[in-house]
Amino acid sequence: MSSAIQGNILTSAGWVRGEISFSERIAAIHGSSTDPSKNEDVYILPGFIDLHVHGGGGKDVMEGGDAVHTIAAIHAKHGTTSMLATTMTAPPEDIDLALQGIGKAAALRGKGEARVLGVHLEGPFINSGKLGAQPPYARTAKLADVERLEAIAPIKLITVAPEIGGHLELVRELSDAGMRVQIGHTLGTYEDGVAALEHGAHGFTHLFNAMTGLHHREPGMVGAALAHAQYAEFIPDLLHVHPGAIRTALRCIPHLYCVTDSTAATGMPDGEYMLGRHTVMKCMGGVRLPDGTLAGSTLTMDQALRNLVGLGLDLADASARVSTYAADYLGLQERGRLAPGAYADFVVLDRDLNLKAVYIEGELL
Repeated sequence: MSSAIQGNILTSAGWVRGEISFSERIAAIHGSSTDPSKNEDVYILPGFIDLHVHGGGGKDVMEGGDAVHTIAAIHAKHGTTSMLATTMTAPPEDIDLALQGIGKAAALRGKGEARVLGVHLEGPFINSGKLGAQPPYARTAKLADVERLEAIAPIKLITVAPEIGGHLELVRELSDAGMRVQIGHTLGTYEDGVAALEHGAHGFTHLFNAMTGLHHREPGMVGAALAHAQYAEFIPDLLHVHPGAIRTALRCIPHLYCVTDSTAATGMPDGEYMLGRHTVMKCMGGVRLPDGTLAGSTLTMDQALRNLVGLGLDLADASARVSTYAADYLGLQERGRLAPGAYADFVVLDRDLNLKAVYIEGELL
């Protein structure tokens, strides 16, 4: 059945005041060019795409089973229409269990759930000296290890520390196999970062966090990202990254995009939750290990959008950073944009950028 809604529509060609008609996919967009600040209509934006989701609604991806369905439903309520379920560094049996659950969720989207596109394998192929909130199960990888995991669930994105012996070659092999490789949880130098990009790495995992910082004589991995990256993810909860650092990255990285790095505590009251094999505490708006280390977030993508606008970005730019750039990064031309033929994934916002409605593949939540 075909449906239609009206408002200020952010199309691939700019703002249109008019009507969007759709079923599972967008059929047509009719209207005329507009400046949305000059009328009171709602905003209709591409649905949010989150490539780094550990949990939500009290559930953690590493639990396996049906946990991912609960997580996808919680994030859908906040406008996320597509996501990557993200693993933690863990023993092989834990990762296998998580991927089995992700694989089932990716194969069949449940009613009211965000589309699970596949896996962001954040661990275990990282540097044990830069774990951040990752449990201590880091190890070196070979292509066969990743291929075995890929047979369980579709791996779309993988975080690697390139300075580990053999990992530069792995970056090339994974890139050649069609996976997006990100640099993260790394003690690597600026030179290691440049080498990884030259070997086919595509971006950086939660920029600034769990990587060597910028110094004017030792630029570090942050320096490599700021100098050379086209894409990088960051967590705009205003806890993980100072607004000044966000503004710096926005000037340097053309397609900087948002992720939540959200945990089981998302959408839940303060208290203790699981993050892989870690117990974490939600309090004072953040999630931390007992030693105070930030351990993911409780951010949702609708709040990420509001935070970006609060930093001074115009709404179209902010929208691209919570949707279109992530889709482009994964090569998804049918998501992250409002255009005929694209999936009918979009959000409706009021003038204060509060969610009024979420549509996922034409389904109204």
